[in-house]
Amino acid sequence: MSPNGATRLFALIMVCTAFASVCPAGPPDVMSADNTVFIAKKLMMKCYNQGYPLPKTTLLRNIFNSSNLSEVGRTADQSNNFLSTFFYVLNMVTGATNKNSQSPTIMDAAETRDPSCCYMNAFVAPLSWATLTAQSENYFDSSDYNTLLRAAKPVLQDAPSAGAMLPSRVAARNMVNMMNMLQEVYSSMTEQQRAEVFNWAKDQILQNNFSCTMRPSADPKPTTVKPCKPTLEWLDSEALTMMGPYLSSLKTDDVDSFPKKTLCGYYLSGQFKSNMTARMNPSLGRKFLQRIQDCSSVPELIDKLGPLACYYDVTNVTSDTSKKLLPQLDVCDGPTVFKLRKRLVDSLMSGSIGPQELRDLGRSVTLLSPKQLSEITSKNLKDVLQNVGNSVKWSRSQMRILVEKQLGEKMCGGLSGQQLMELQSVAAGLPICAVRNVNPQDILSNTETLKTISEHMRKGQLKAMLQGLSEKVNPSELVQKLAGPLLRSISLKNLEKANITSIDQVENKTWSLPQAAYLAKKMHGLRKLQYRRLNSVLQGITCKMIDEVNGSYALDMAESMTESPQWLSKVQAQCAAQKIFQTLENKTTDYFKNIPPQELESIPTTLLLHLPPSKVRDLPDSVCQVFLDKMGTANLTSLPPHAPSRLALAERALLCLSNGTNVSGLTSSDVSRLGPLLCELRPSTLLLMAPEVMKFSLQAVASCEHVPQPHRADLIKLVGQVRLSADAGPASEEAESDAGSFAACRSPSNWSAETMEKLGPLVLLDDNVPSTLPNNPWMKDVLVFLKPRLTQVSDALKKKIFELTTTTTTSSGARNRREVNSRMSSNGTEPTEAVIEELGVDNVFWTPAELDLMSNRTFLAAVDILGSVPGYSSNHLKVLYRKAVEVFGPVSNMTESDIVQLGCITQSFSNSELEKLPLSLDSLDKISVCGWKDSQLASVWKGVAKYNNLTASLLGSTEMVQLSRFICGLNSSEISQLSVGAFSDAVGSMDGLQCPVEALQQLKNVAVSAFGLPCNWTEAQVSNLDSIIAGLNGSEMASLSPSVFPFISKSCIPQIPPENFAVLSVVQLEALGPDNAVMVTSEQQAKLTAEQLSVLKKAAVGSKEDQKDQKEAQSAMSGSAALSLEGTSSFMKPVLFLLIGFFLL
Repeated sequence: MSPNGATRLFALIMVCTAFASVCPAGPPDVMSADNTVFIAKKLMMKCYNQGYPLPKTTLLRNIFNSSNLSEVGRTADQSNNFLSTFFYVLNMVTGATNKNSQSPTIMDAAETRDPSCCYMNAFVAPLSWATLTAQSENYFDSSDYNTLLRAAKPVLQDAPSAGAMLPSRVAARNMVNMMNMLQEVYSSMTEQQRAEVFNWAKDQILQNNFSCTMRPSADPKPTTVKPCKPTLEWLDSEALTMMGPYLSSLKTDDVDSFPKKTLCGYYLSGQFKSNMTARMNPSLGRKFLQRIQDCSSVPELIDKLGPLACYYDVTNVTSDTSKKLLPQLDVCDGPTVFKLRKRLVDSLMSGSIGPQELRDLGRSVTLLSPKQLSEITSKNLKDVLQNVGNSVKWSRSQMRILVEKQLGEKMCGGLSGQQLMELQSVAAGLPICAVRNVNPQDILSNTETLKTISEHMRKGQLKAMLQGLSEKVNPSELVQKLAGPLLRSISLKNLEKANITSIDQVENKTWSLPQAAYLAKKMHGLRKLQYRRLNSVLQGITCKMIDEVNGSYALDMAESMTESPQWLSKVQAQCAAQKIFQTLENKTTDYFKNIPPQELESIPTTLLLHLPPSKVRDLPDSVCQVFLDKMGTANLTSLPPHAPSRLALAERALLCLSNGTNVSGLTSSDVSRLGPLLCELRPSTLLLMAPEVMKFSLQAVASCEHVPQPHRADLIKLVGQVRLSADAGPASEEAESDAGSFAACRSPSNWSAETMEKLGPLVLLDDNVPSTLPNNPWMKDVLVFLKPRLTQVSDALKKKIFELTTTTTTSSGARNRREVNSRMSSNGTEPTEAVIEELGVDNVFWTPAELDLMSNRTFLAAVDILGSVPGYSSNHLKVLYRKAVEVFGPVSNMTESDIVQLGCITQSFSNSELEKLPLSLDSLDKISVCGWKDSQLASVWKGVAKYNNLTASLLGSTEMVQLSRFICGLNSSEISQLSVGAFSDAVGSMDGLQCPVEALQQLKNVAVSAFGLPCNWTEAQVSNLDSIIAGLNGSEMASLSPSVFPFISKSCIPQIPPENFAVLSVVQLEALGPDNAVMVTSEQQAKLTAEQLSVLKKAAVGSKEDQKDQKEAQSAMSGSAALSLEGTSSFMKPVLFLLIGFFLL
């Protein structure tokens, strides 16, 4: 749109707004005039932050003094009203008093558009959307409608709350334009918003084309439209085109709404594959596959599967089939497609193996065995590595073969930078000697590629490379040129040598927590702590630094910190919130009881979440619009899980939505505006909602990242008490059948696949549920689909998936599945290679007797997988030890390659056998994650020391990092011989040591030699030492500064002996912060006094107030009636169309 067109449309909508101020209020789902002003301000703020210049007053006055407007009855008072309305909103954004003032512009001088149009477009967008949602379907012709749609687009991109207010009716002639605009904003919507648009569009199509609806009869919105027949085939080609990517929100029943010819044409044209970009639920995928089988021949079907490939059963695998299907399987997550990918790879590799065959494998090349890789020429392997880049993950055995094939036996002779770059993700298989000797000039000139490669490297490799680079490059240059894991591996000692004195040197890098703490303290000391430029350094900010900020700069500091929320800890958010709340409350008594909307808007949402419950309840109704908009998109991760503010915020938002009326009147759109706060509502509150709204709410809660522990049992009960159909939208015979009776729905064992997909995450919060689920043919697919979407995966669920994987099941019409299952488990219990590979770490659920049935051939083929499982019991290990000896011979005859393959199975070796292991330092990280007993650590150290000719005094920083937790196997005399310099350089990369307390106490002595007395340790040093802090004695713990306690690692807390933990003061306990406080064990709590326990509880919930019972609102809090655009006077229509014609000239 031209600048003149934009400003004209702007004036058009301002005219409408002025007349709206005298109109009666409309339905609650119509966007009010108050709402439009709020959203306009939000969009204009975006223009202001991006540096667009403010529009000149002279331009605006010329628009409103136009003689064309006078011809339609506009008075001088109305003209002034338009200007004052615009300036009112603009001044809320800029705080300016001089209307002619200009802000600096970042726009290109050659830009053809008037950059100030950004503000006018922002102002008219919500008014255009409000006009569209308020007027009847016959109010505009298609041309006018499309003009308003174009103007309204920013609303749906940047104001999700407005998107929930879709027009109640859109005429058929306007529906195409509406859906075209909605398709343009598809990428900015959440999955739930996309589903809402789909359901809305479906209902519009049904009413326009068939004069019926599938909207549930219990919907709060009354309707006189007759219900549609469940068998209605409404998805014609025009509807498909209109829906576009929103078809990803189809439900299983909707697939039957395709006429066969339409579905086949849509699928075979490739539109299905291009539109269905999101991962499909298993039930929907299976239903689609069932419908399209008769559309064409198999080759043509396979070529266009898209997300359906994840559920496709191949009956006849050919080379051509494999080439077409393999790339489409890359989007499939979970182990369910593993066997299929393996079959396809085997099919492609059955003939001659050339460059093209390897390229056809794509990312599935990682399924080739080490033996298969060893048979490929070096040149072809080089092409493979370049083709897949860094996007794949290789096993240790594969990397060893690939490195040997690429570099030969002279890997330590001098690795060039070019060779390193060519290795890509396989670089993790390089020996330490190779990476230590890389020429700096070869790699420091290509820092981005080096960063990518370093993300695959082991900690020992990173330290070795840094050690080699540090010998030839000064620390300042290293800090300047390094990035990613290599940068984060620089020790505090070397970081100090880099002589960092400016924020310019640190702002655009990603630092580790210890490094960030050091740099924050350094910048603070130099008075160069610019919060807006800190980025990852923000994580090192202390509460003391926040408290020292002058009150007049508190809001700016808070806004700056929340611009990088990913680096903000719960403790920091709490401290910043307290600072800003205190500053605001110093301005006036009862500040939050009388806070204006624009001032609430200025408080960053991340910090507003920490407002104490009593003050949340005191918020006036006048801020409801701002409050709801903030809460609808809030990220609650900065709030502790048990923070009392969670429920208080949710209940206040609910009160705003209901406007003091009964909760039963809320619609699904209303509930959507709660955002993540819906997850915090009590089940008893959900029970008060209308039935369909409650169903919608329960489905939304099922996808919540956090559900309060006290609510879980009642929520699961509520699911059983409510009649839940597979589709919360239109009722149908099939849905009614699926819903069944109240009694049938009480148990998830009677649910359909689609209901399980929607509500499974909710009922799976109960660890007793998985074992009750039936072994239906679809159950495994659904549980595997849900698993990565759960915040916590219980052992009960893992075991259920294990049982479904290892139990032979058949499905009608799935001949291939029967074939695969029969191969998977020949007698129902014997582990096979295919099953072991699919199970991964869940192989721990085999019984020892079942493992004993495994053949030696299977063991050898799957030993890499079995060796990667860390949680074996002693009985498991006994069986696996026998298998290992049968396959590889006595332990004394095993090679290092054998030991690396066996991995965690080496836990089964006796101490005397461990002391003779042929294991290099390069191979230690493979077994360091295993569940070693404390008594075994010393034996492994002795074996490694003997094989590598090591002594404690000769250990450098790289060797210490490589040893990892096995450094705990050194005796007290050996630990005392460790080089203090090497230790200080290595300790930051030895995080998460799980050692006996005695070993931690000895390592603490080395830390004291390196960093001085604990009473003087800084936040950076405490974070750097990680679990070694648990080695401090009682007096040393008591001497730590309270400011360092948030920087103690969570894993360290349970390792602190209870008697030492008990000496902490209440100030120190309070400083722990929520994440650390919840890690305190029951044994540690048992040693605390009543006062200490009380403070610890407050720290865990992030509360500075005394705990108060959360109460229901004492009285309804009513707000002023919203002004609506619906009901515009009839004389506005000729004004409106005359203005449209005027503006678009």
